[in-house]
Amino acid sequence: MASSPPYSIDPADPRAPSLAVWEKLTPSERQRVVDQLPSEVELGPPEGDPHRIPKQRGIEALDAFFQRIGRKVYLSSELPVYYPGERMFAPDLIAVCDVEPAERMRWVVANEGKGLDFALEVTLEGSRTKDLNENVERFARLGIPEYFIFDRKHLRLYGHRLLQAEPRYAPIVPQQGRWHSEILGLDLAIEGGRFRFYLGTAVVPELSELVSRANALAEDLQSRLEQLETQVLSEQQRASSEQQRAENAEARIAELEAELARLRGERSR
Repeated sequence: MASSPPYSIDPADPRAPSLAVWEKLTPSERQRVVDQLPSEVELGPPEGDPHRIPKQRGIEALDAFFQRIGRKVYLSSELPVYYPGERMFAPDLIAVCDVEPAERMRWVVANEGKGLDFALEVTLEGSRTKDLNENVERFARLGIPEYFIFDRKHLRLYGHRLLQAEPRYAPIVPQQGRWHSEILGLDLAIEGGRFRFYLGTAVVPELSELVSRANALAEDLQSRLEQLETQVLSEQQRASSEQQRAENAEARIAELEAELARLRGERSR
């Protein structure tokens, strides 16, 4: 008689095993569970570009920034996250610090050995109750240190930071229109209909801005190269002209010297 698997996943409500069950699993059994947990997210009502663009630009800005400063931060968007025994969820943007930013199909906390450090949701009509109320309680209970919500419709930003003494969030009070993230070491603010990240007074550039800067630098370099080539050609032409004049002068001198020798010869006769 075949033995039943040590842990089975309910397709209707896929969850990672509790820590007590996880600790009893062998490494191969743990890997089997991880591989069987769904890596796809069932999407809610479509919310279009107003929902997609802010999170896409935000994660691209953070990814480029942390790569530039050499800090290991795993970033993802709408990645299935599995806390032990908990209902799966997939925030619009997540960050986990001090881990290898390798590609993943899912984040299984027990397998990774670490939960999320930062979560951000972009809320519109269909997700306001979940993002502004339910997640505040749930993410605090799970111990996620920081949780931000960008209200795209009303252009508002909310920040929450976990209290040290209890699993409850305290609101992050903005300073001059900016909400500080201790986890990221950056400030968040609303600008141009989306949230932006700041390092001190400098905005963290988005990918399109970095591309634009790179293109401008390339165009400037090309312009300087063309100017230098023009200068080199001009100098070459000037040098060639001077060489020709020198050769003509030498030829003229030779003619004069020959004429002078001829005249001296005639006079001595």
